[in-house]
Amino acid sequence: MSDLPHSGIGAMQHSRWSASRTPRPQTASSITTRVHPHTASADTSRSLAWHIARRPGGLVALAIQYGHLRTSVAAGYAARSRDGIHDLLDVETARATIDTVADLNAALEDGAGISGPAARRAIRAAATAPQYTGTVITARQARQILANPHLAVHDNPHTLLMCVYKRDKALCHRDLKDTPSLDQCVPACANIARTDQHATGLRRRATALDQQAAHVPGPLGERLRDNATRLRDLADAHHRTRTTLQDGTA
Repeated sequence: MSDLPHSGIGAMQHSRWSASRTPRPQTASSITTRVHPHTASADTSRSLAWHIARRPGGLVALAIQYGHLRTSVAAGYAARSRDGIHDLLDVETARATIDTVADLNAALEDGAGISGPAARRAIRAAATAPQYTGTVITARQARQILANPHLAVHDNPHTLLMCVYKRDKALCHRDLKDTPSLDQCVPACANIARTDQHATGLRRRATALDQQAAHVPGPLGERLRDNATRLRDLADAHHRTRTTLQDGTA
């Protein structure tokens, strides 16, 4: 038992520990190879860019978790300053942005409601979606889309809201940044918009909290119930103030 790794050892150390105890063929042809990032195939890079851009929060969420994205990625994958995965990231992020406004536009045209201080800005952004339908986005077009402040629409499923980012109105950080900090959303922020789908999610999450509270005694259970009430209040506020394209108030 003394030969086993300590329970607190990291995953990488555990992998090394396991590898050190795995028998290896004792032949002259036994070679350890490493694939250099520069040799990554185009398909691999494209898949990586797709998954990065389509994370909840996209590049914003990745930057939160991993720090300076372009600096760290460029060191391994980009052959030149604007080539390689830089362009792929731009294209996939632009596609994700267009998908977000296109989905919003489709929902609004189907009668869905939207509320919040940034609702009208979200509606205007969604109205631009048809011009991109069926368009093949080049790297140059992608950079134009990402630089367009009117298309800065970020769905935030964690907090069940949509951030229609305008940096001079943002409360998530005090610095003037080009992207929001989606892990630090402030309820009073003027960049918030909510759709019927978000309101439904709020009620669903509130129900789940009430169910948890039923099995948790004392202050923790009360805290869960208070959070459930807060979420229902947000959903109620949405339904009281929601606007639609069809009712003419949008």
